[in-house]
Amino acid sequence: MVGEGALALDPLVVGVILAMTLVTALTKIGGLWLLRRIEVSERLEAGLSVLPGAIVIAILGPELAAGGPAEWGAAGVVLLIMWRTESILLSLCGGVGTVVLFRAHL
Repeated sequence: MVGEGALALDPLVVGVILAMTLVTALTKIGGLWLLRRIEVSERLEAGLSVLPGAIVIAILGPELAAGGPAEWGAAGVVLLIMWRTESILLSLCGGVGTVVLFRAHL
């Protein structure tokens, strides 16, 4: 490990994070490059617009199905925040914070 105490960085962890950053950037650049070269129909555009939400549901759905009161309570908070703000990011942040609090206190 490099450094001492709380600021110690493992070179392997730093390397993995940098590699994930590079792959993420290349994926986004590749997707934008591909979309510039094909004609996007209204149907494809509609499908792409709901893709982020579908990915979030696919990742969090099983966790919620297997979850207990903390997870279901946090899901309710997410729905409330989403209904009031229509912000996916704010809803997810609120949900993560809520599930952490509920798990600590339930």
